[in-house]
Amino acid sequence: MKAFLNEDFLLQSSTAQTLYHQYAAHMPIIDYHNHLVPQQIAEDKQFDNITQIWLYGDHYKWRAMRAHGVNERYITGDATDEEKFMKWAETVPYTMRNPLYHWTHLELQRYFGVTEVLNAESGKRIYDHCSALLRSKEYSVRNLLRKMNVKALCTTDDPIDNLAYHQSIAASGFEIKVLPTFRPDKAMAVDDELTFIEYVNALSQVSGKQINHLQDFKDAIQDRHDFFHSVGCRLSDHGLEHIYAEDYTEEEIELIFTRLHSGKTINKKEKWQFKSAMLVFFAHLDHAKGWTQQFHLGALRNNNNRLLSSLGPDTGFDSIGDFEQAKSLSKFLNTLDTTNQLAKTILYNLNPRDNELFATMTGNFQDGTIVGKIQFGSGWWFLDQKDGMEKQINALSNMGMLSHFVGMLTDSRSFLSFPRHEYFRRILCNLIGQDVENGELPADMEWLGKLVKDISYTNASQFFNFE
Repeated sequence: MKAFLNEDFLLQSSTAQTLYHQYAAHMPIIDYHNHLVPQQIAEDKQFDNITQIWLYGDHYKWRAMRAHGVNERYITGDATDEEKFMKWAETVPYTMRNPLYHWTHLELQRYFGVTEVLNAESGKRIYDHCSALLRSKEYSVRNLLRKMNVKALCTTDDPIDNLAYHQSIAASGFEIKVLPTFRPDKAMAVDDELTFIEYVNALSQVSGKQINHLQDFKDAIQDRHDFFHSVGCRLSDHGLEHIYAEDYTEEEIELIFTRLHSGKTINKKEKWQFKSAMLVFFAHLDHAKGWTQQFHLGALRNNNNRLLSSLGPDTGFDSIGDFEQAKSLSKFLNTLDTTNQLAKTILYNLNPRDNELFATMTGNFQDGTIVGKIQFGSGWWFLDQKDGMEKQINALSNMGMLSHFVGMLTDSRSFLSFPRHEYFRRILCNLIGQDVENGELPADMEWLGKLVKDISYTNASQFFNFE
């Protein structure tokens, strides 16, 4: 019987152990998609206790606590930070076989040297120990990033953001690149017409451009795109149920924008036409600057109206959706490819039924100009756990080229989530190691070691070229 979370955690063969310990473990991290707060990096924030850095904003943990019957007061309510942590500690033993159990103990071990399991009995000791460390300078936000060997990270930012904190970080000489990502979802979110016009007005103010017509709107967006580029942005990101690829003419989109701008409503077809046109416009901007575009597809958001009304979005009430993906995705990518304006692209799916669909779709638009130009992204959200990662890796291996994969990201709001890269690397090494043990791959450790190092770090470094 192996000890829980020992040095060979998840590594079930000697080959896997060699691949991980000799090749993967010490590779730097490029975390090219997360939701970290740049202000906290700029100010090199110190957290007062582990609840603040670990439980605030973590809807993964919140969902588990609710399922365990924990009152909302101890989740997002007015309980003290210590009380909230203790309720989480009580919950943790019941999360066995949920990835939270692994992540929780990996993070406690890697950051704080805690090797005992977290439960109601150990909770107070662990809370006091970790909180004391967090109040020391060695555990400031920047030092936490250094501790995990992070070389670059990309936050997720709205086009109207002034990026002041990114500029401050760059000016400070901080050796880790902290770059923005252009996330223009609100610039095409016309399901609520009034909210959209409020956004247009905010965009007008930030860009300093009067927006009365569609071209004014596009000019303002391009102005922000140019500004993001000047601050180091090299990626865009879109969080959608599915790709929109309705037929439209520029005249139709101009008319739709005019109706929106005058306070009128538009029908479902017009909404989809407008979203389709904007996606193409964003993609053209990305291609012109050599950016990478990312599409996170398939989330069914805000399912619980009662709790959404009291707690707001992004509080743990989203799930996997069952949207049709293939035809619109193919049409969109083909539209861009037809005019040779298809940028480097990463596609993430949330429904595991679509793994092979997405993996094969990437192959349709590889054109020999860039290694791995179209990527099937890592297991995302509900799929960034052992089973989900293995299925994504296997689908990519079967349908494409795992060797050119740009690897893992955290997609997290927590500065303690970087051991997810280790988790991914161990799973990757274990799968390859098992193939070697089964005689399905040659035991060429030099080549396999290069493969593991490339997927862990080098491919991303070359693909994004943040230097």
